[in-house]
Amino acid sequence: MSFMSSLRPGGRHGLSSRETRDPIGLAVAAVNRLAQSDLIDRVGLRKQTEHAVYSTTRNGFRAATAAGRTFARAGRRTSGARPAPAATRGVFDLTPTEDEQMLLDVVKELSAELLRPAAAEADDVCTAPAEVLAAAQELGLPGLGVPEALGGIMEERSAMAGTLVAEALAHGDMGLAVATLAPGAVATAIGLWGTEAQQQTYLPAFTGTDVPAAALTIAEPTVLFDPFTLSTTALRDGDGFVLDGVKSAVVRGAEAELFVVAAQLDGTPALFLVESGAEGLEVEADPSMGVRAAGLARLHLTGVRVGADALLGDSDGRAYRECVRLSRLAWCALAVGTGQAVLDYVKEYVNERQAFGEPISHRQSVAFMVADMAIELQAMRLLTWKAASRAARGQDFAREVGLARQLCTEKGMRIGLDGVQLLGGHGFVKEHPVERWYRDLRAVGVMEGVVMV
Repeated sequence: MSFMSSLRPGGRHGLSSRETRDPIGLAVAAVNRLAQSDLIDRVGLRKQTEHAVYSTTRNGFRAATAAGRTFARAGRRTSGARPAPAATRGVFDLTPTEDEQMLLDVVKELSAELLRPAAAEADDVCTAPAEVLAAAQELGLPGLGVPEALGGIMEERSAMAGTLVAEALAHGDMGLAVATLAPGAVATAIGLWGTEAQQQTYLPAFTGTDVPAAALTIAEPTVLFDPFTLSTTALRDGDGFVLDGVKSAVVRGAEAELFVVAAQLDGTPALFLVESGAEGLEVEADPSMGVRAAGLARLHLTGVRVGADALLGDSDGRAYRECVRLSRLAWCALAVGTGQAVLDYVKEYVNERQAFGEPISHRQSVAFMVADMAIELQAMRLLTWKAASRAARGQDFAREVGLARQLCTEKGMRIGLDGVQLLGGHGFVKEHPVERWYRDLRAVGVMEGVVMV
C-alpha cells in the first residue's frame, strides 16, 4: 500500500472524532496534506536531478550568508505556549500509540520511496534534492515540535514521535534525514524555550508553506570538542550581545535563514537566535566523511551583534543542557535507523550469496555475526525509546540518554563495520550502500546539535 492511500477518511483533516480528541495529535493532519498533494506523483523517484554542487575541497566556497527573509517582529497575536508533558500510561510500554504508528508508517514509506533512491547521488554532490525537502515540508515534519496553539500539530511534547520519525527517515539515508529534520530542530527549540515574542516572530514561518532552512549549531572545529566548554563567545554589549567564533556541522549552511548558535556567556553555554542577514556572518563549505547529503558547512561569526531578545531560553545553562541531551537522543534514533538498514541489507545478501554451493549464511561465523548485529541493534532501540519516553513525559532522562548514546556510538559503528566485512569486497565499493551507511554511523559519536527531538 502506498503512503498516498494509507490514510483513513473521516472527521476533521480526514481523522475520526476519537483521533481529533487525542491530545498527542501527532502529524496526522500534516500527513493528510501530503496525501492530498500531487507532489509524489510529480516526482520521478529515480530521475537524475541537477544540484548546486558543493565543492569537494574545504575551501569550495566561502561567502557571506544570504540575507534571507525578514522575520516579522509583529508575528502572531496569540499568546506563547509550551508543549505539555505527555501523559503516562502507568506501565513500561514502549509500543507506539495508534497515531504514532500511523505517522510512522507514512514516514517509512516516504523514506523508502524518496530518500533511499536519492541517497547515493545526494551523498556524491553533498546536497539534498529539492523534492525530498519539499516532501518533508508537506508532511509537516518542521512543525512536529511546534505547539498546536501556535499553529503546530502537537499538544504534547513530541520527543517520542520525533524519535520514531528520525529512525524511519534514517532507514532511507542518514544524511537526507538530517537535512529534512534540521529546520524542525530550530522550531522545536523555540517551542520549548522561546519567549512569547520569539515564538510569535519565528514559529509562523515553520508552520506555513514556505519553511526556511534553519540550523542548530553547537559543534566547533576543535580537537576533543566538549559542548559544555565552547570557544564561541557571547559578550554583553549595551542592550545586546556580540558573538565571535566558528561553528561546524551547520546543515545547509549556505541557504540557512536562521541559526540557533551555542556560545559561552559569562562562563556558561547559552543559545542565541541569529538571522542570516546579520552583519559579520560568513559560511564556508565543509564536506565531511559521512552525512554528506546534509550539505554541512562552517559558520564564521565575527563581531555579530544581536539584541537582548536573541537569547533563547535561560542564561544559567538549563535549557542548553536539555538541548544537548535532546540532540544526542535524536542522533541515537538516527543510528538505530541506519543500523536497521545495514542489518536488513546484510541479511538478504548473506542468504543470496553463494560460496561452495550454499549460501554463506549457512556458515556459523557469518550467522553469529548477523545475530550479534540484531541483538545490539535491539538494545540500541530499547535504550533510545526509553530515553525518548521519559523526555516526552517531562521526566529526567539524563542517565537514559547517556547510556543510549554510549551504546549507539559503540555498537552503531560496529554494526556498520560488520556490514562492510560481511559483504567482503562488495562492502568496499559504492555499488552497495553499506559503505555509505558505515561512514554515516561514525558521525553519531562526534556530532553535537544539528538535529533535536
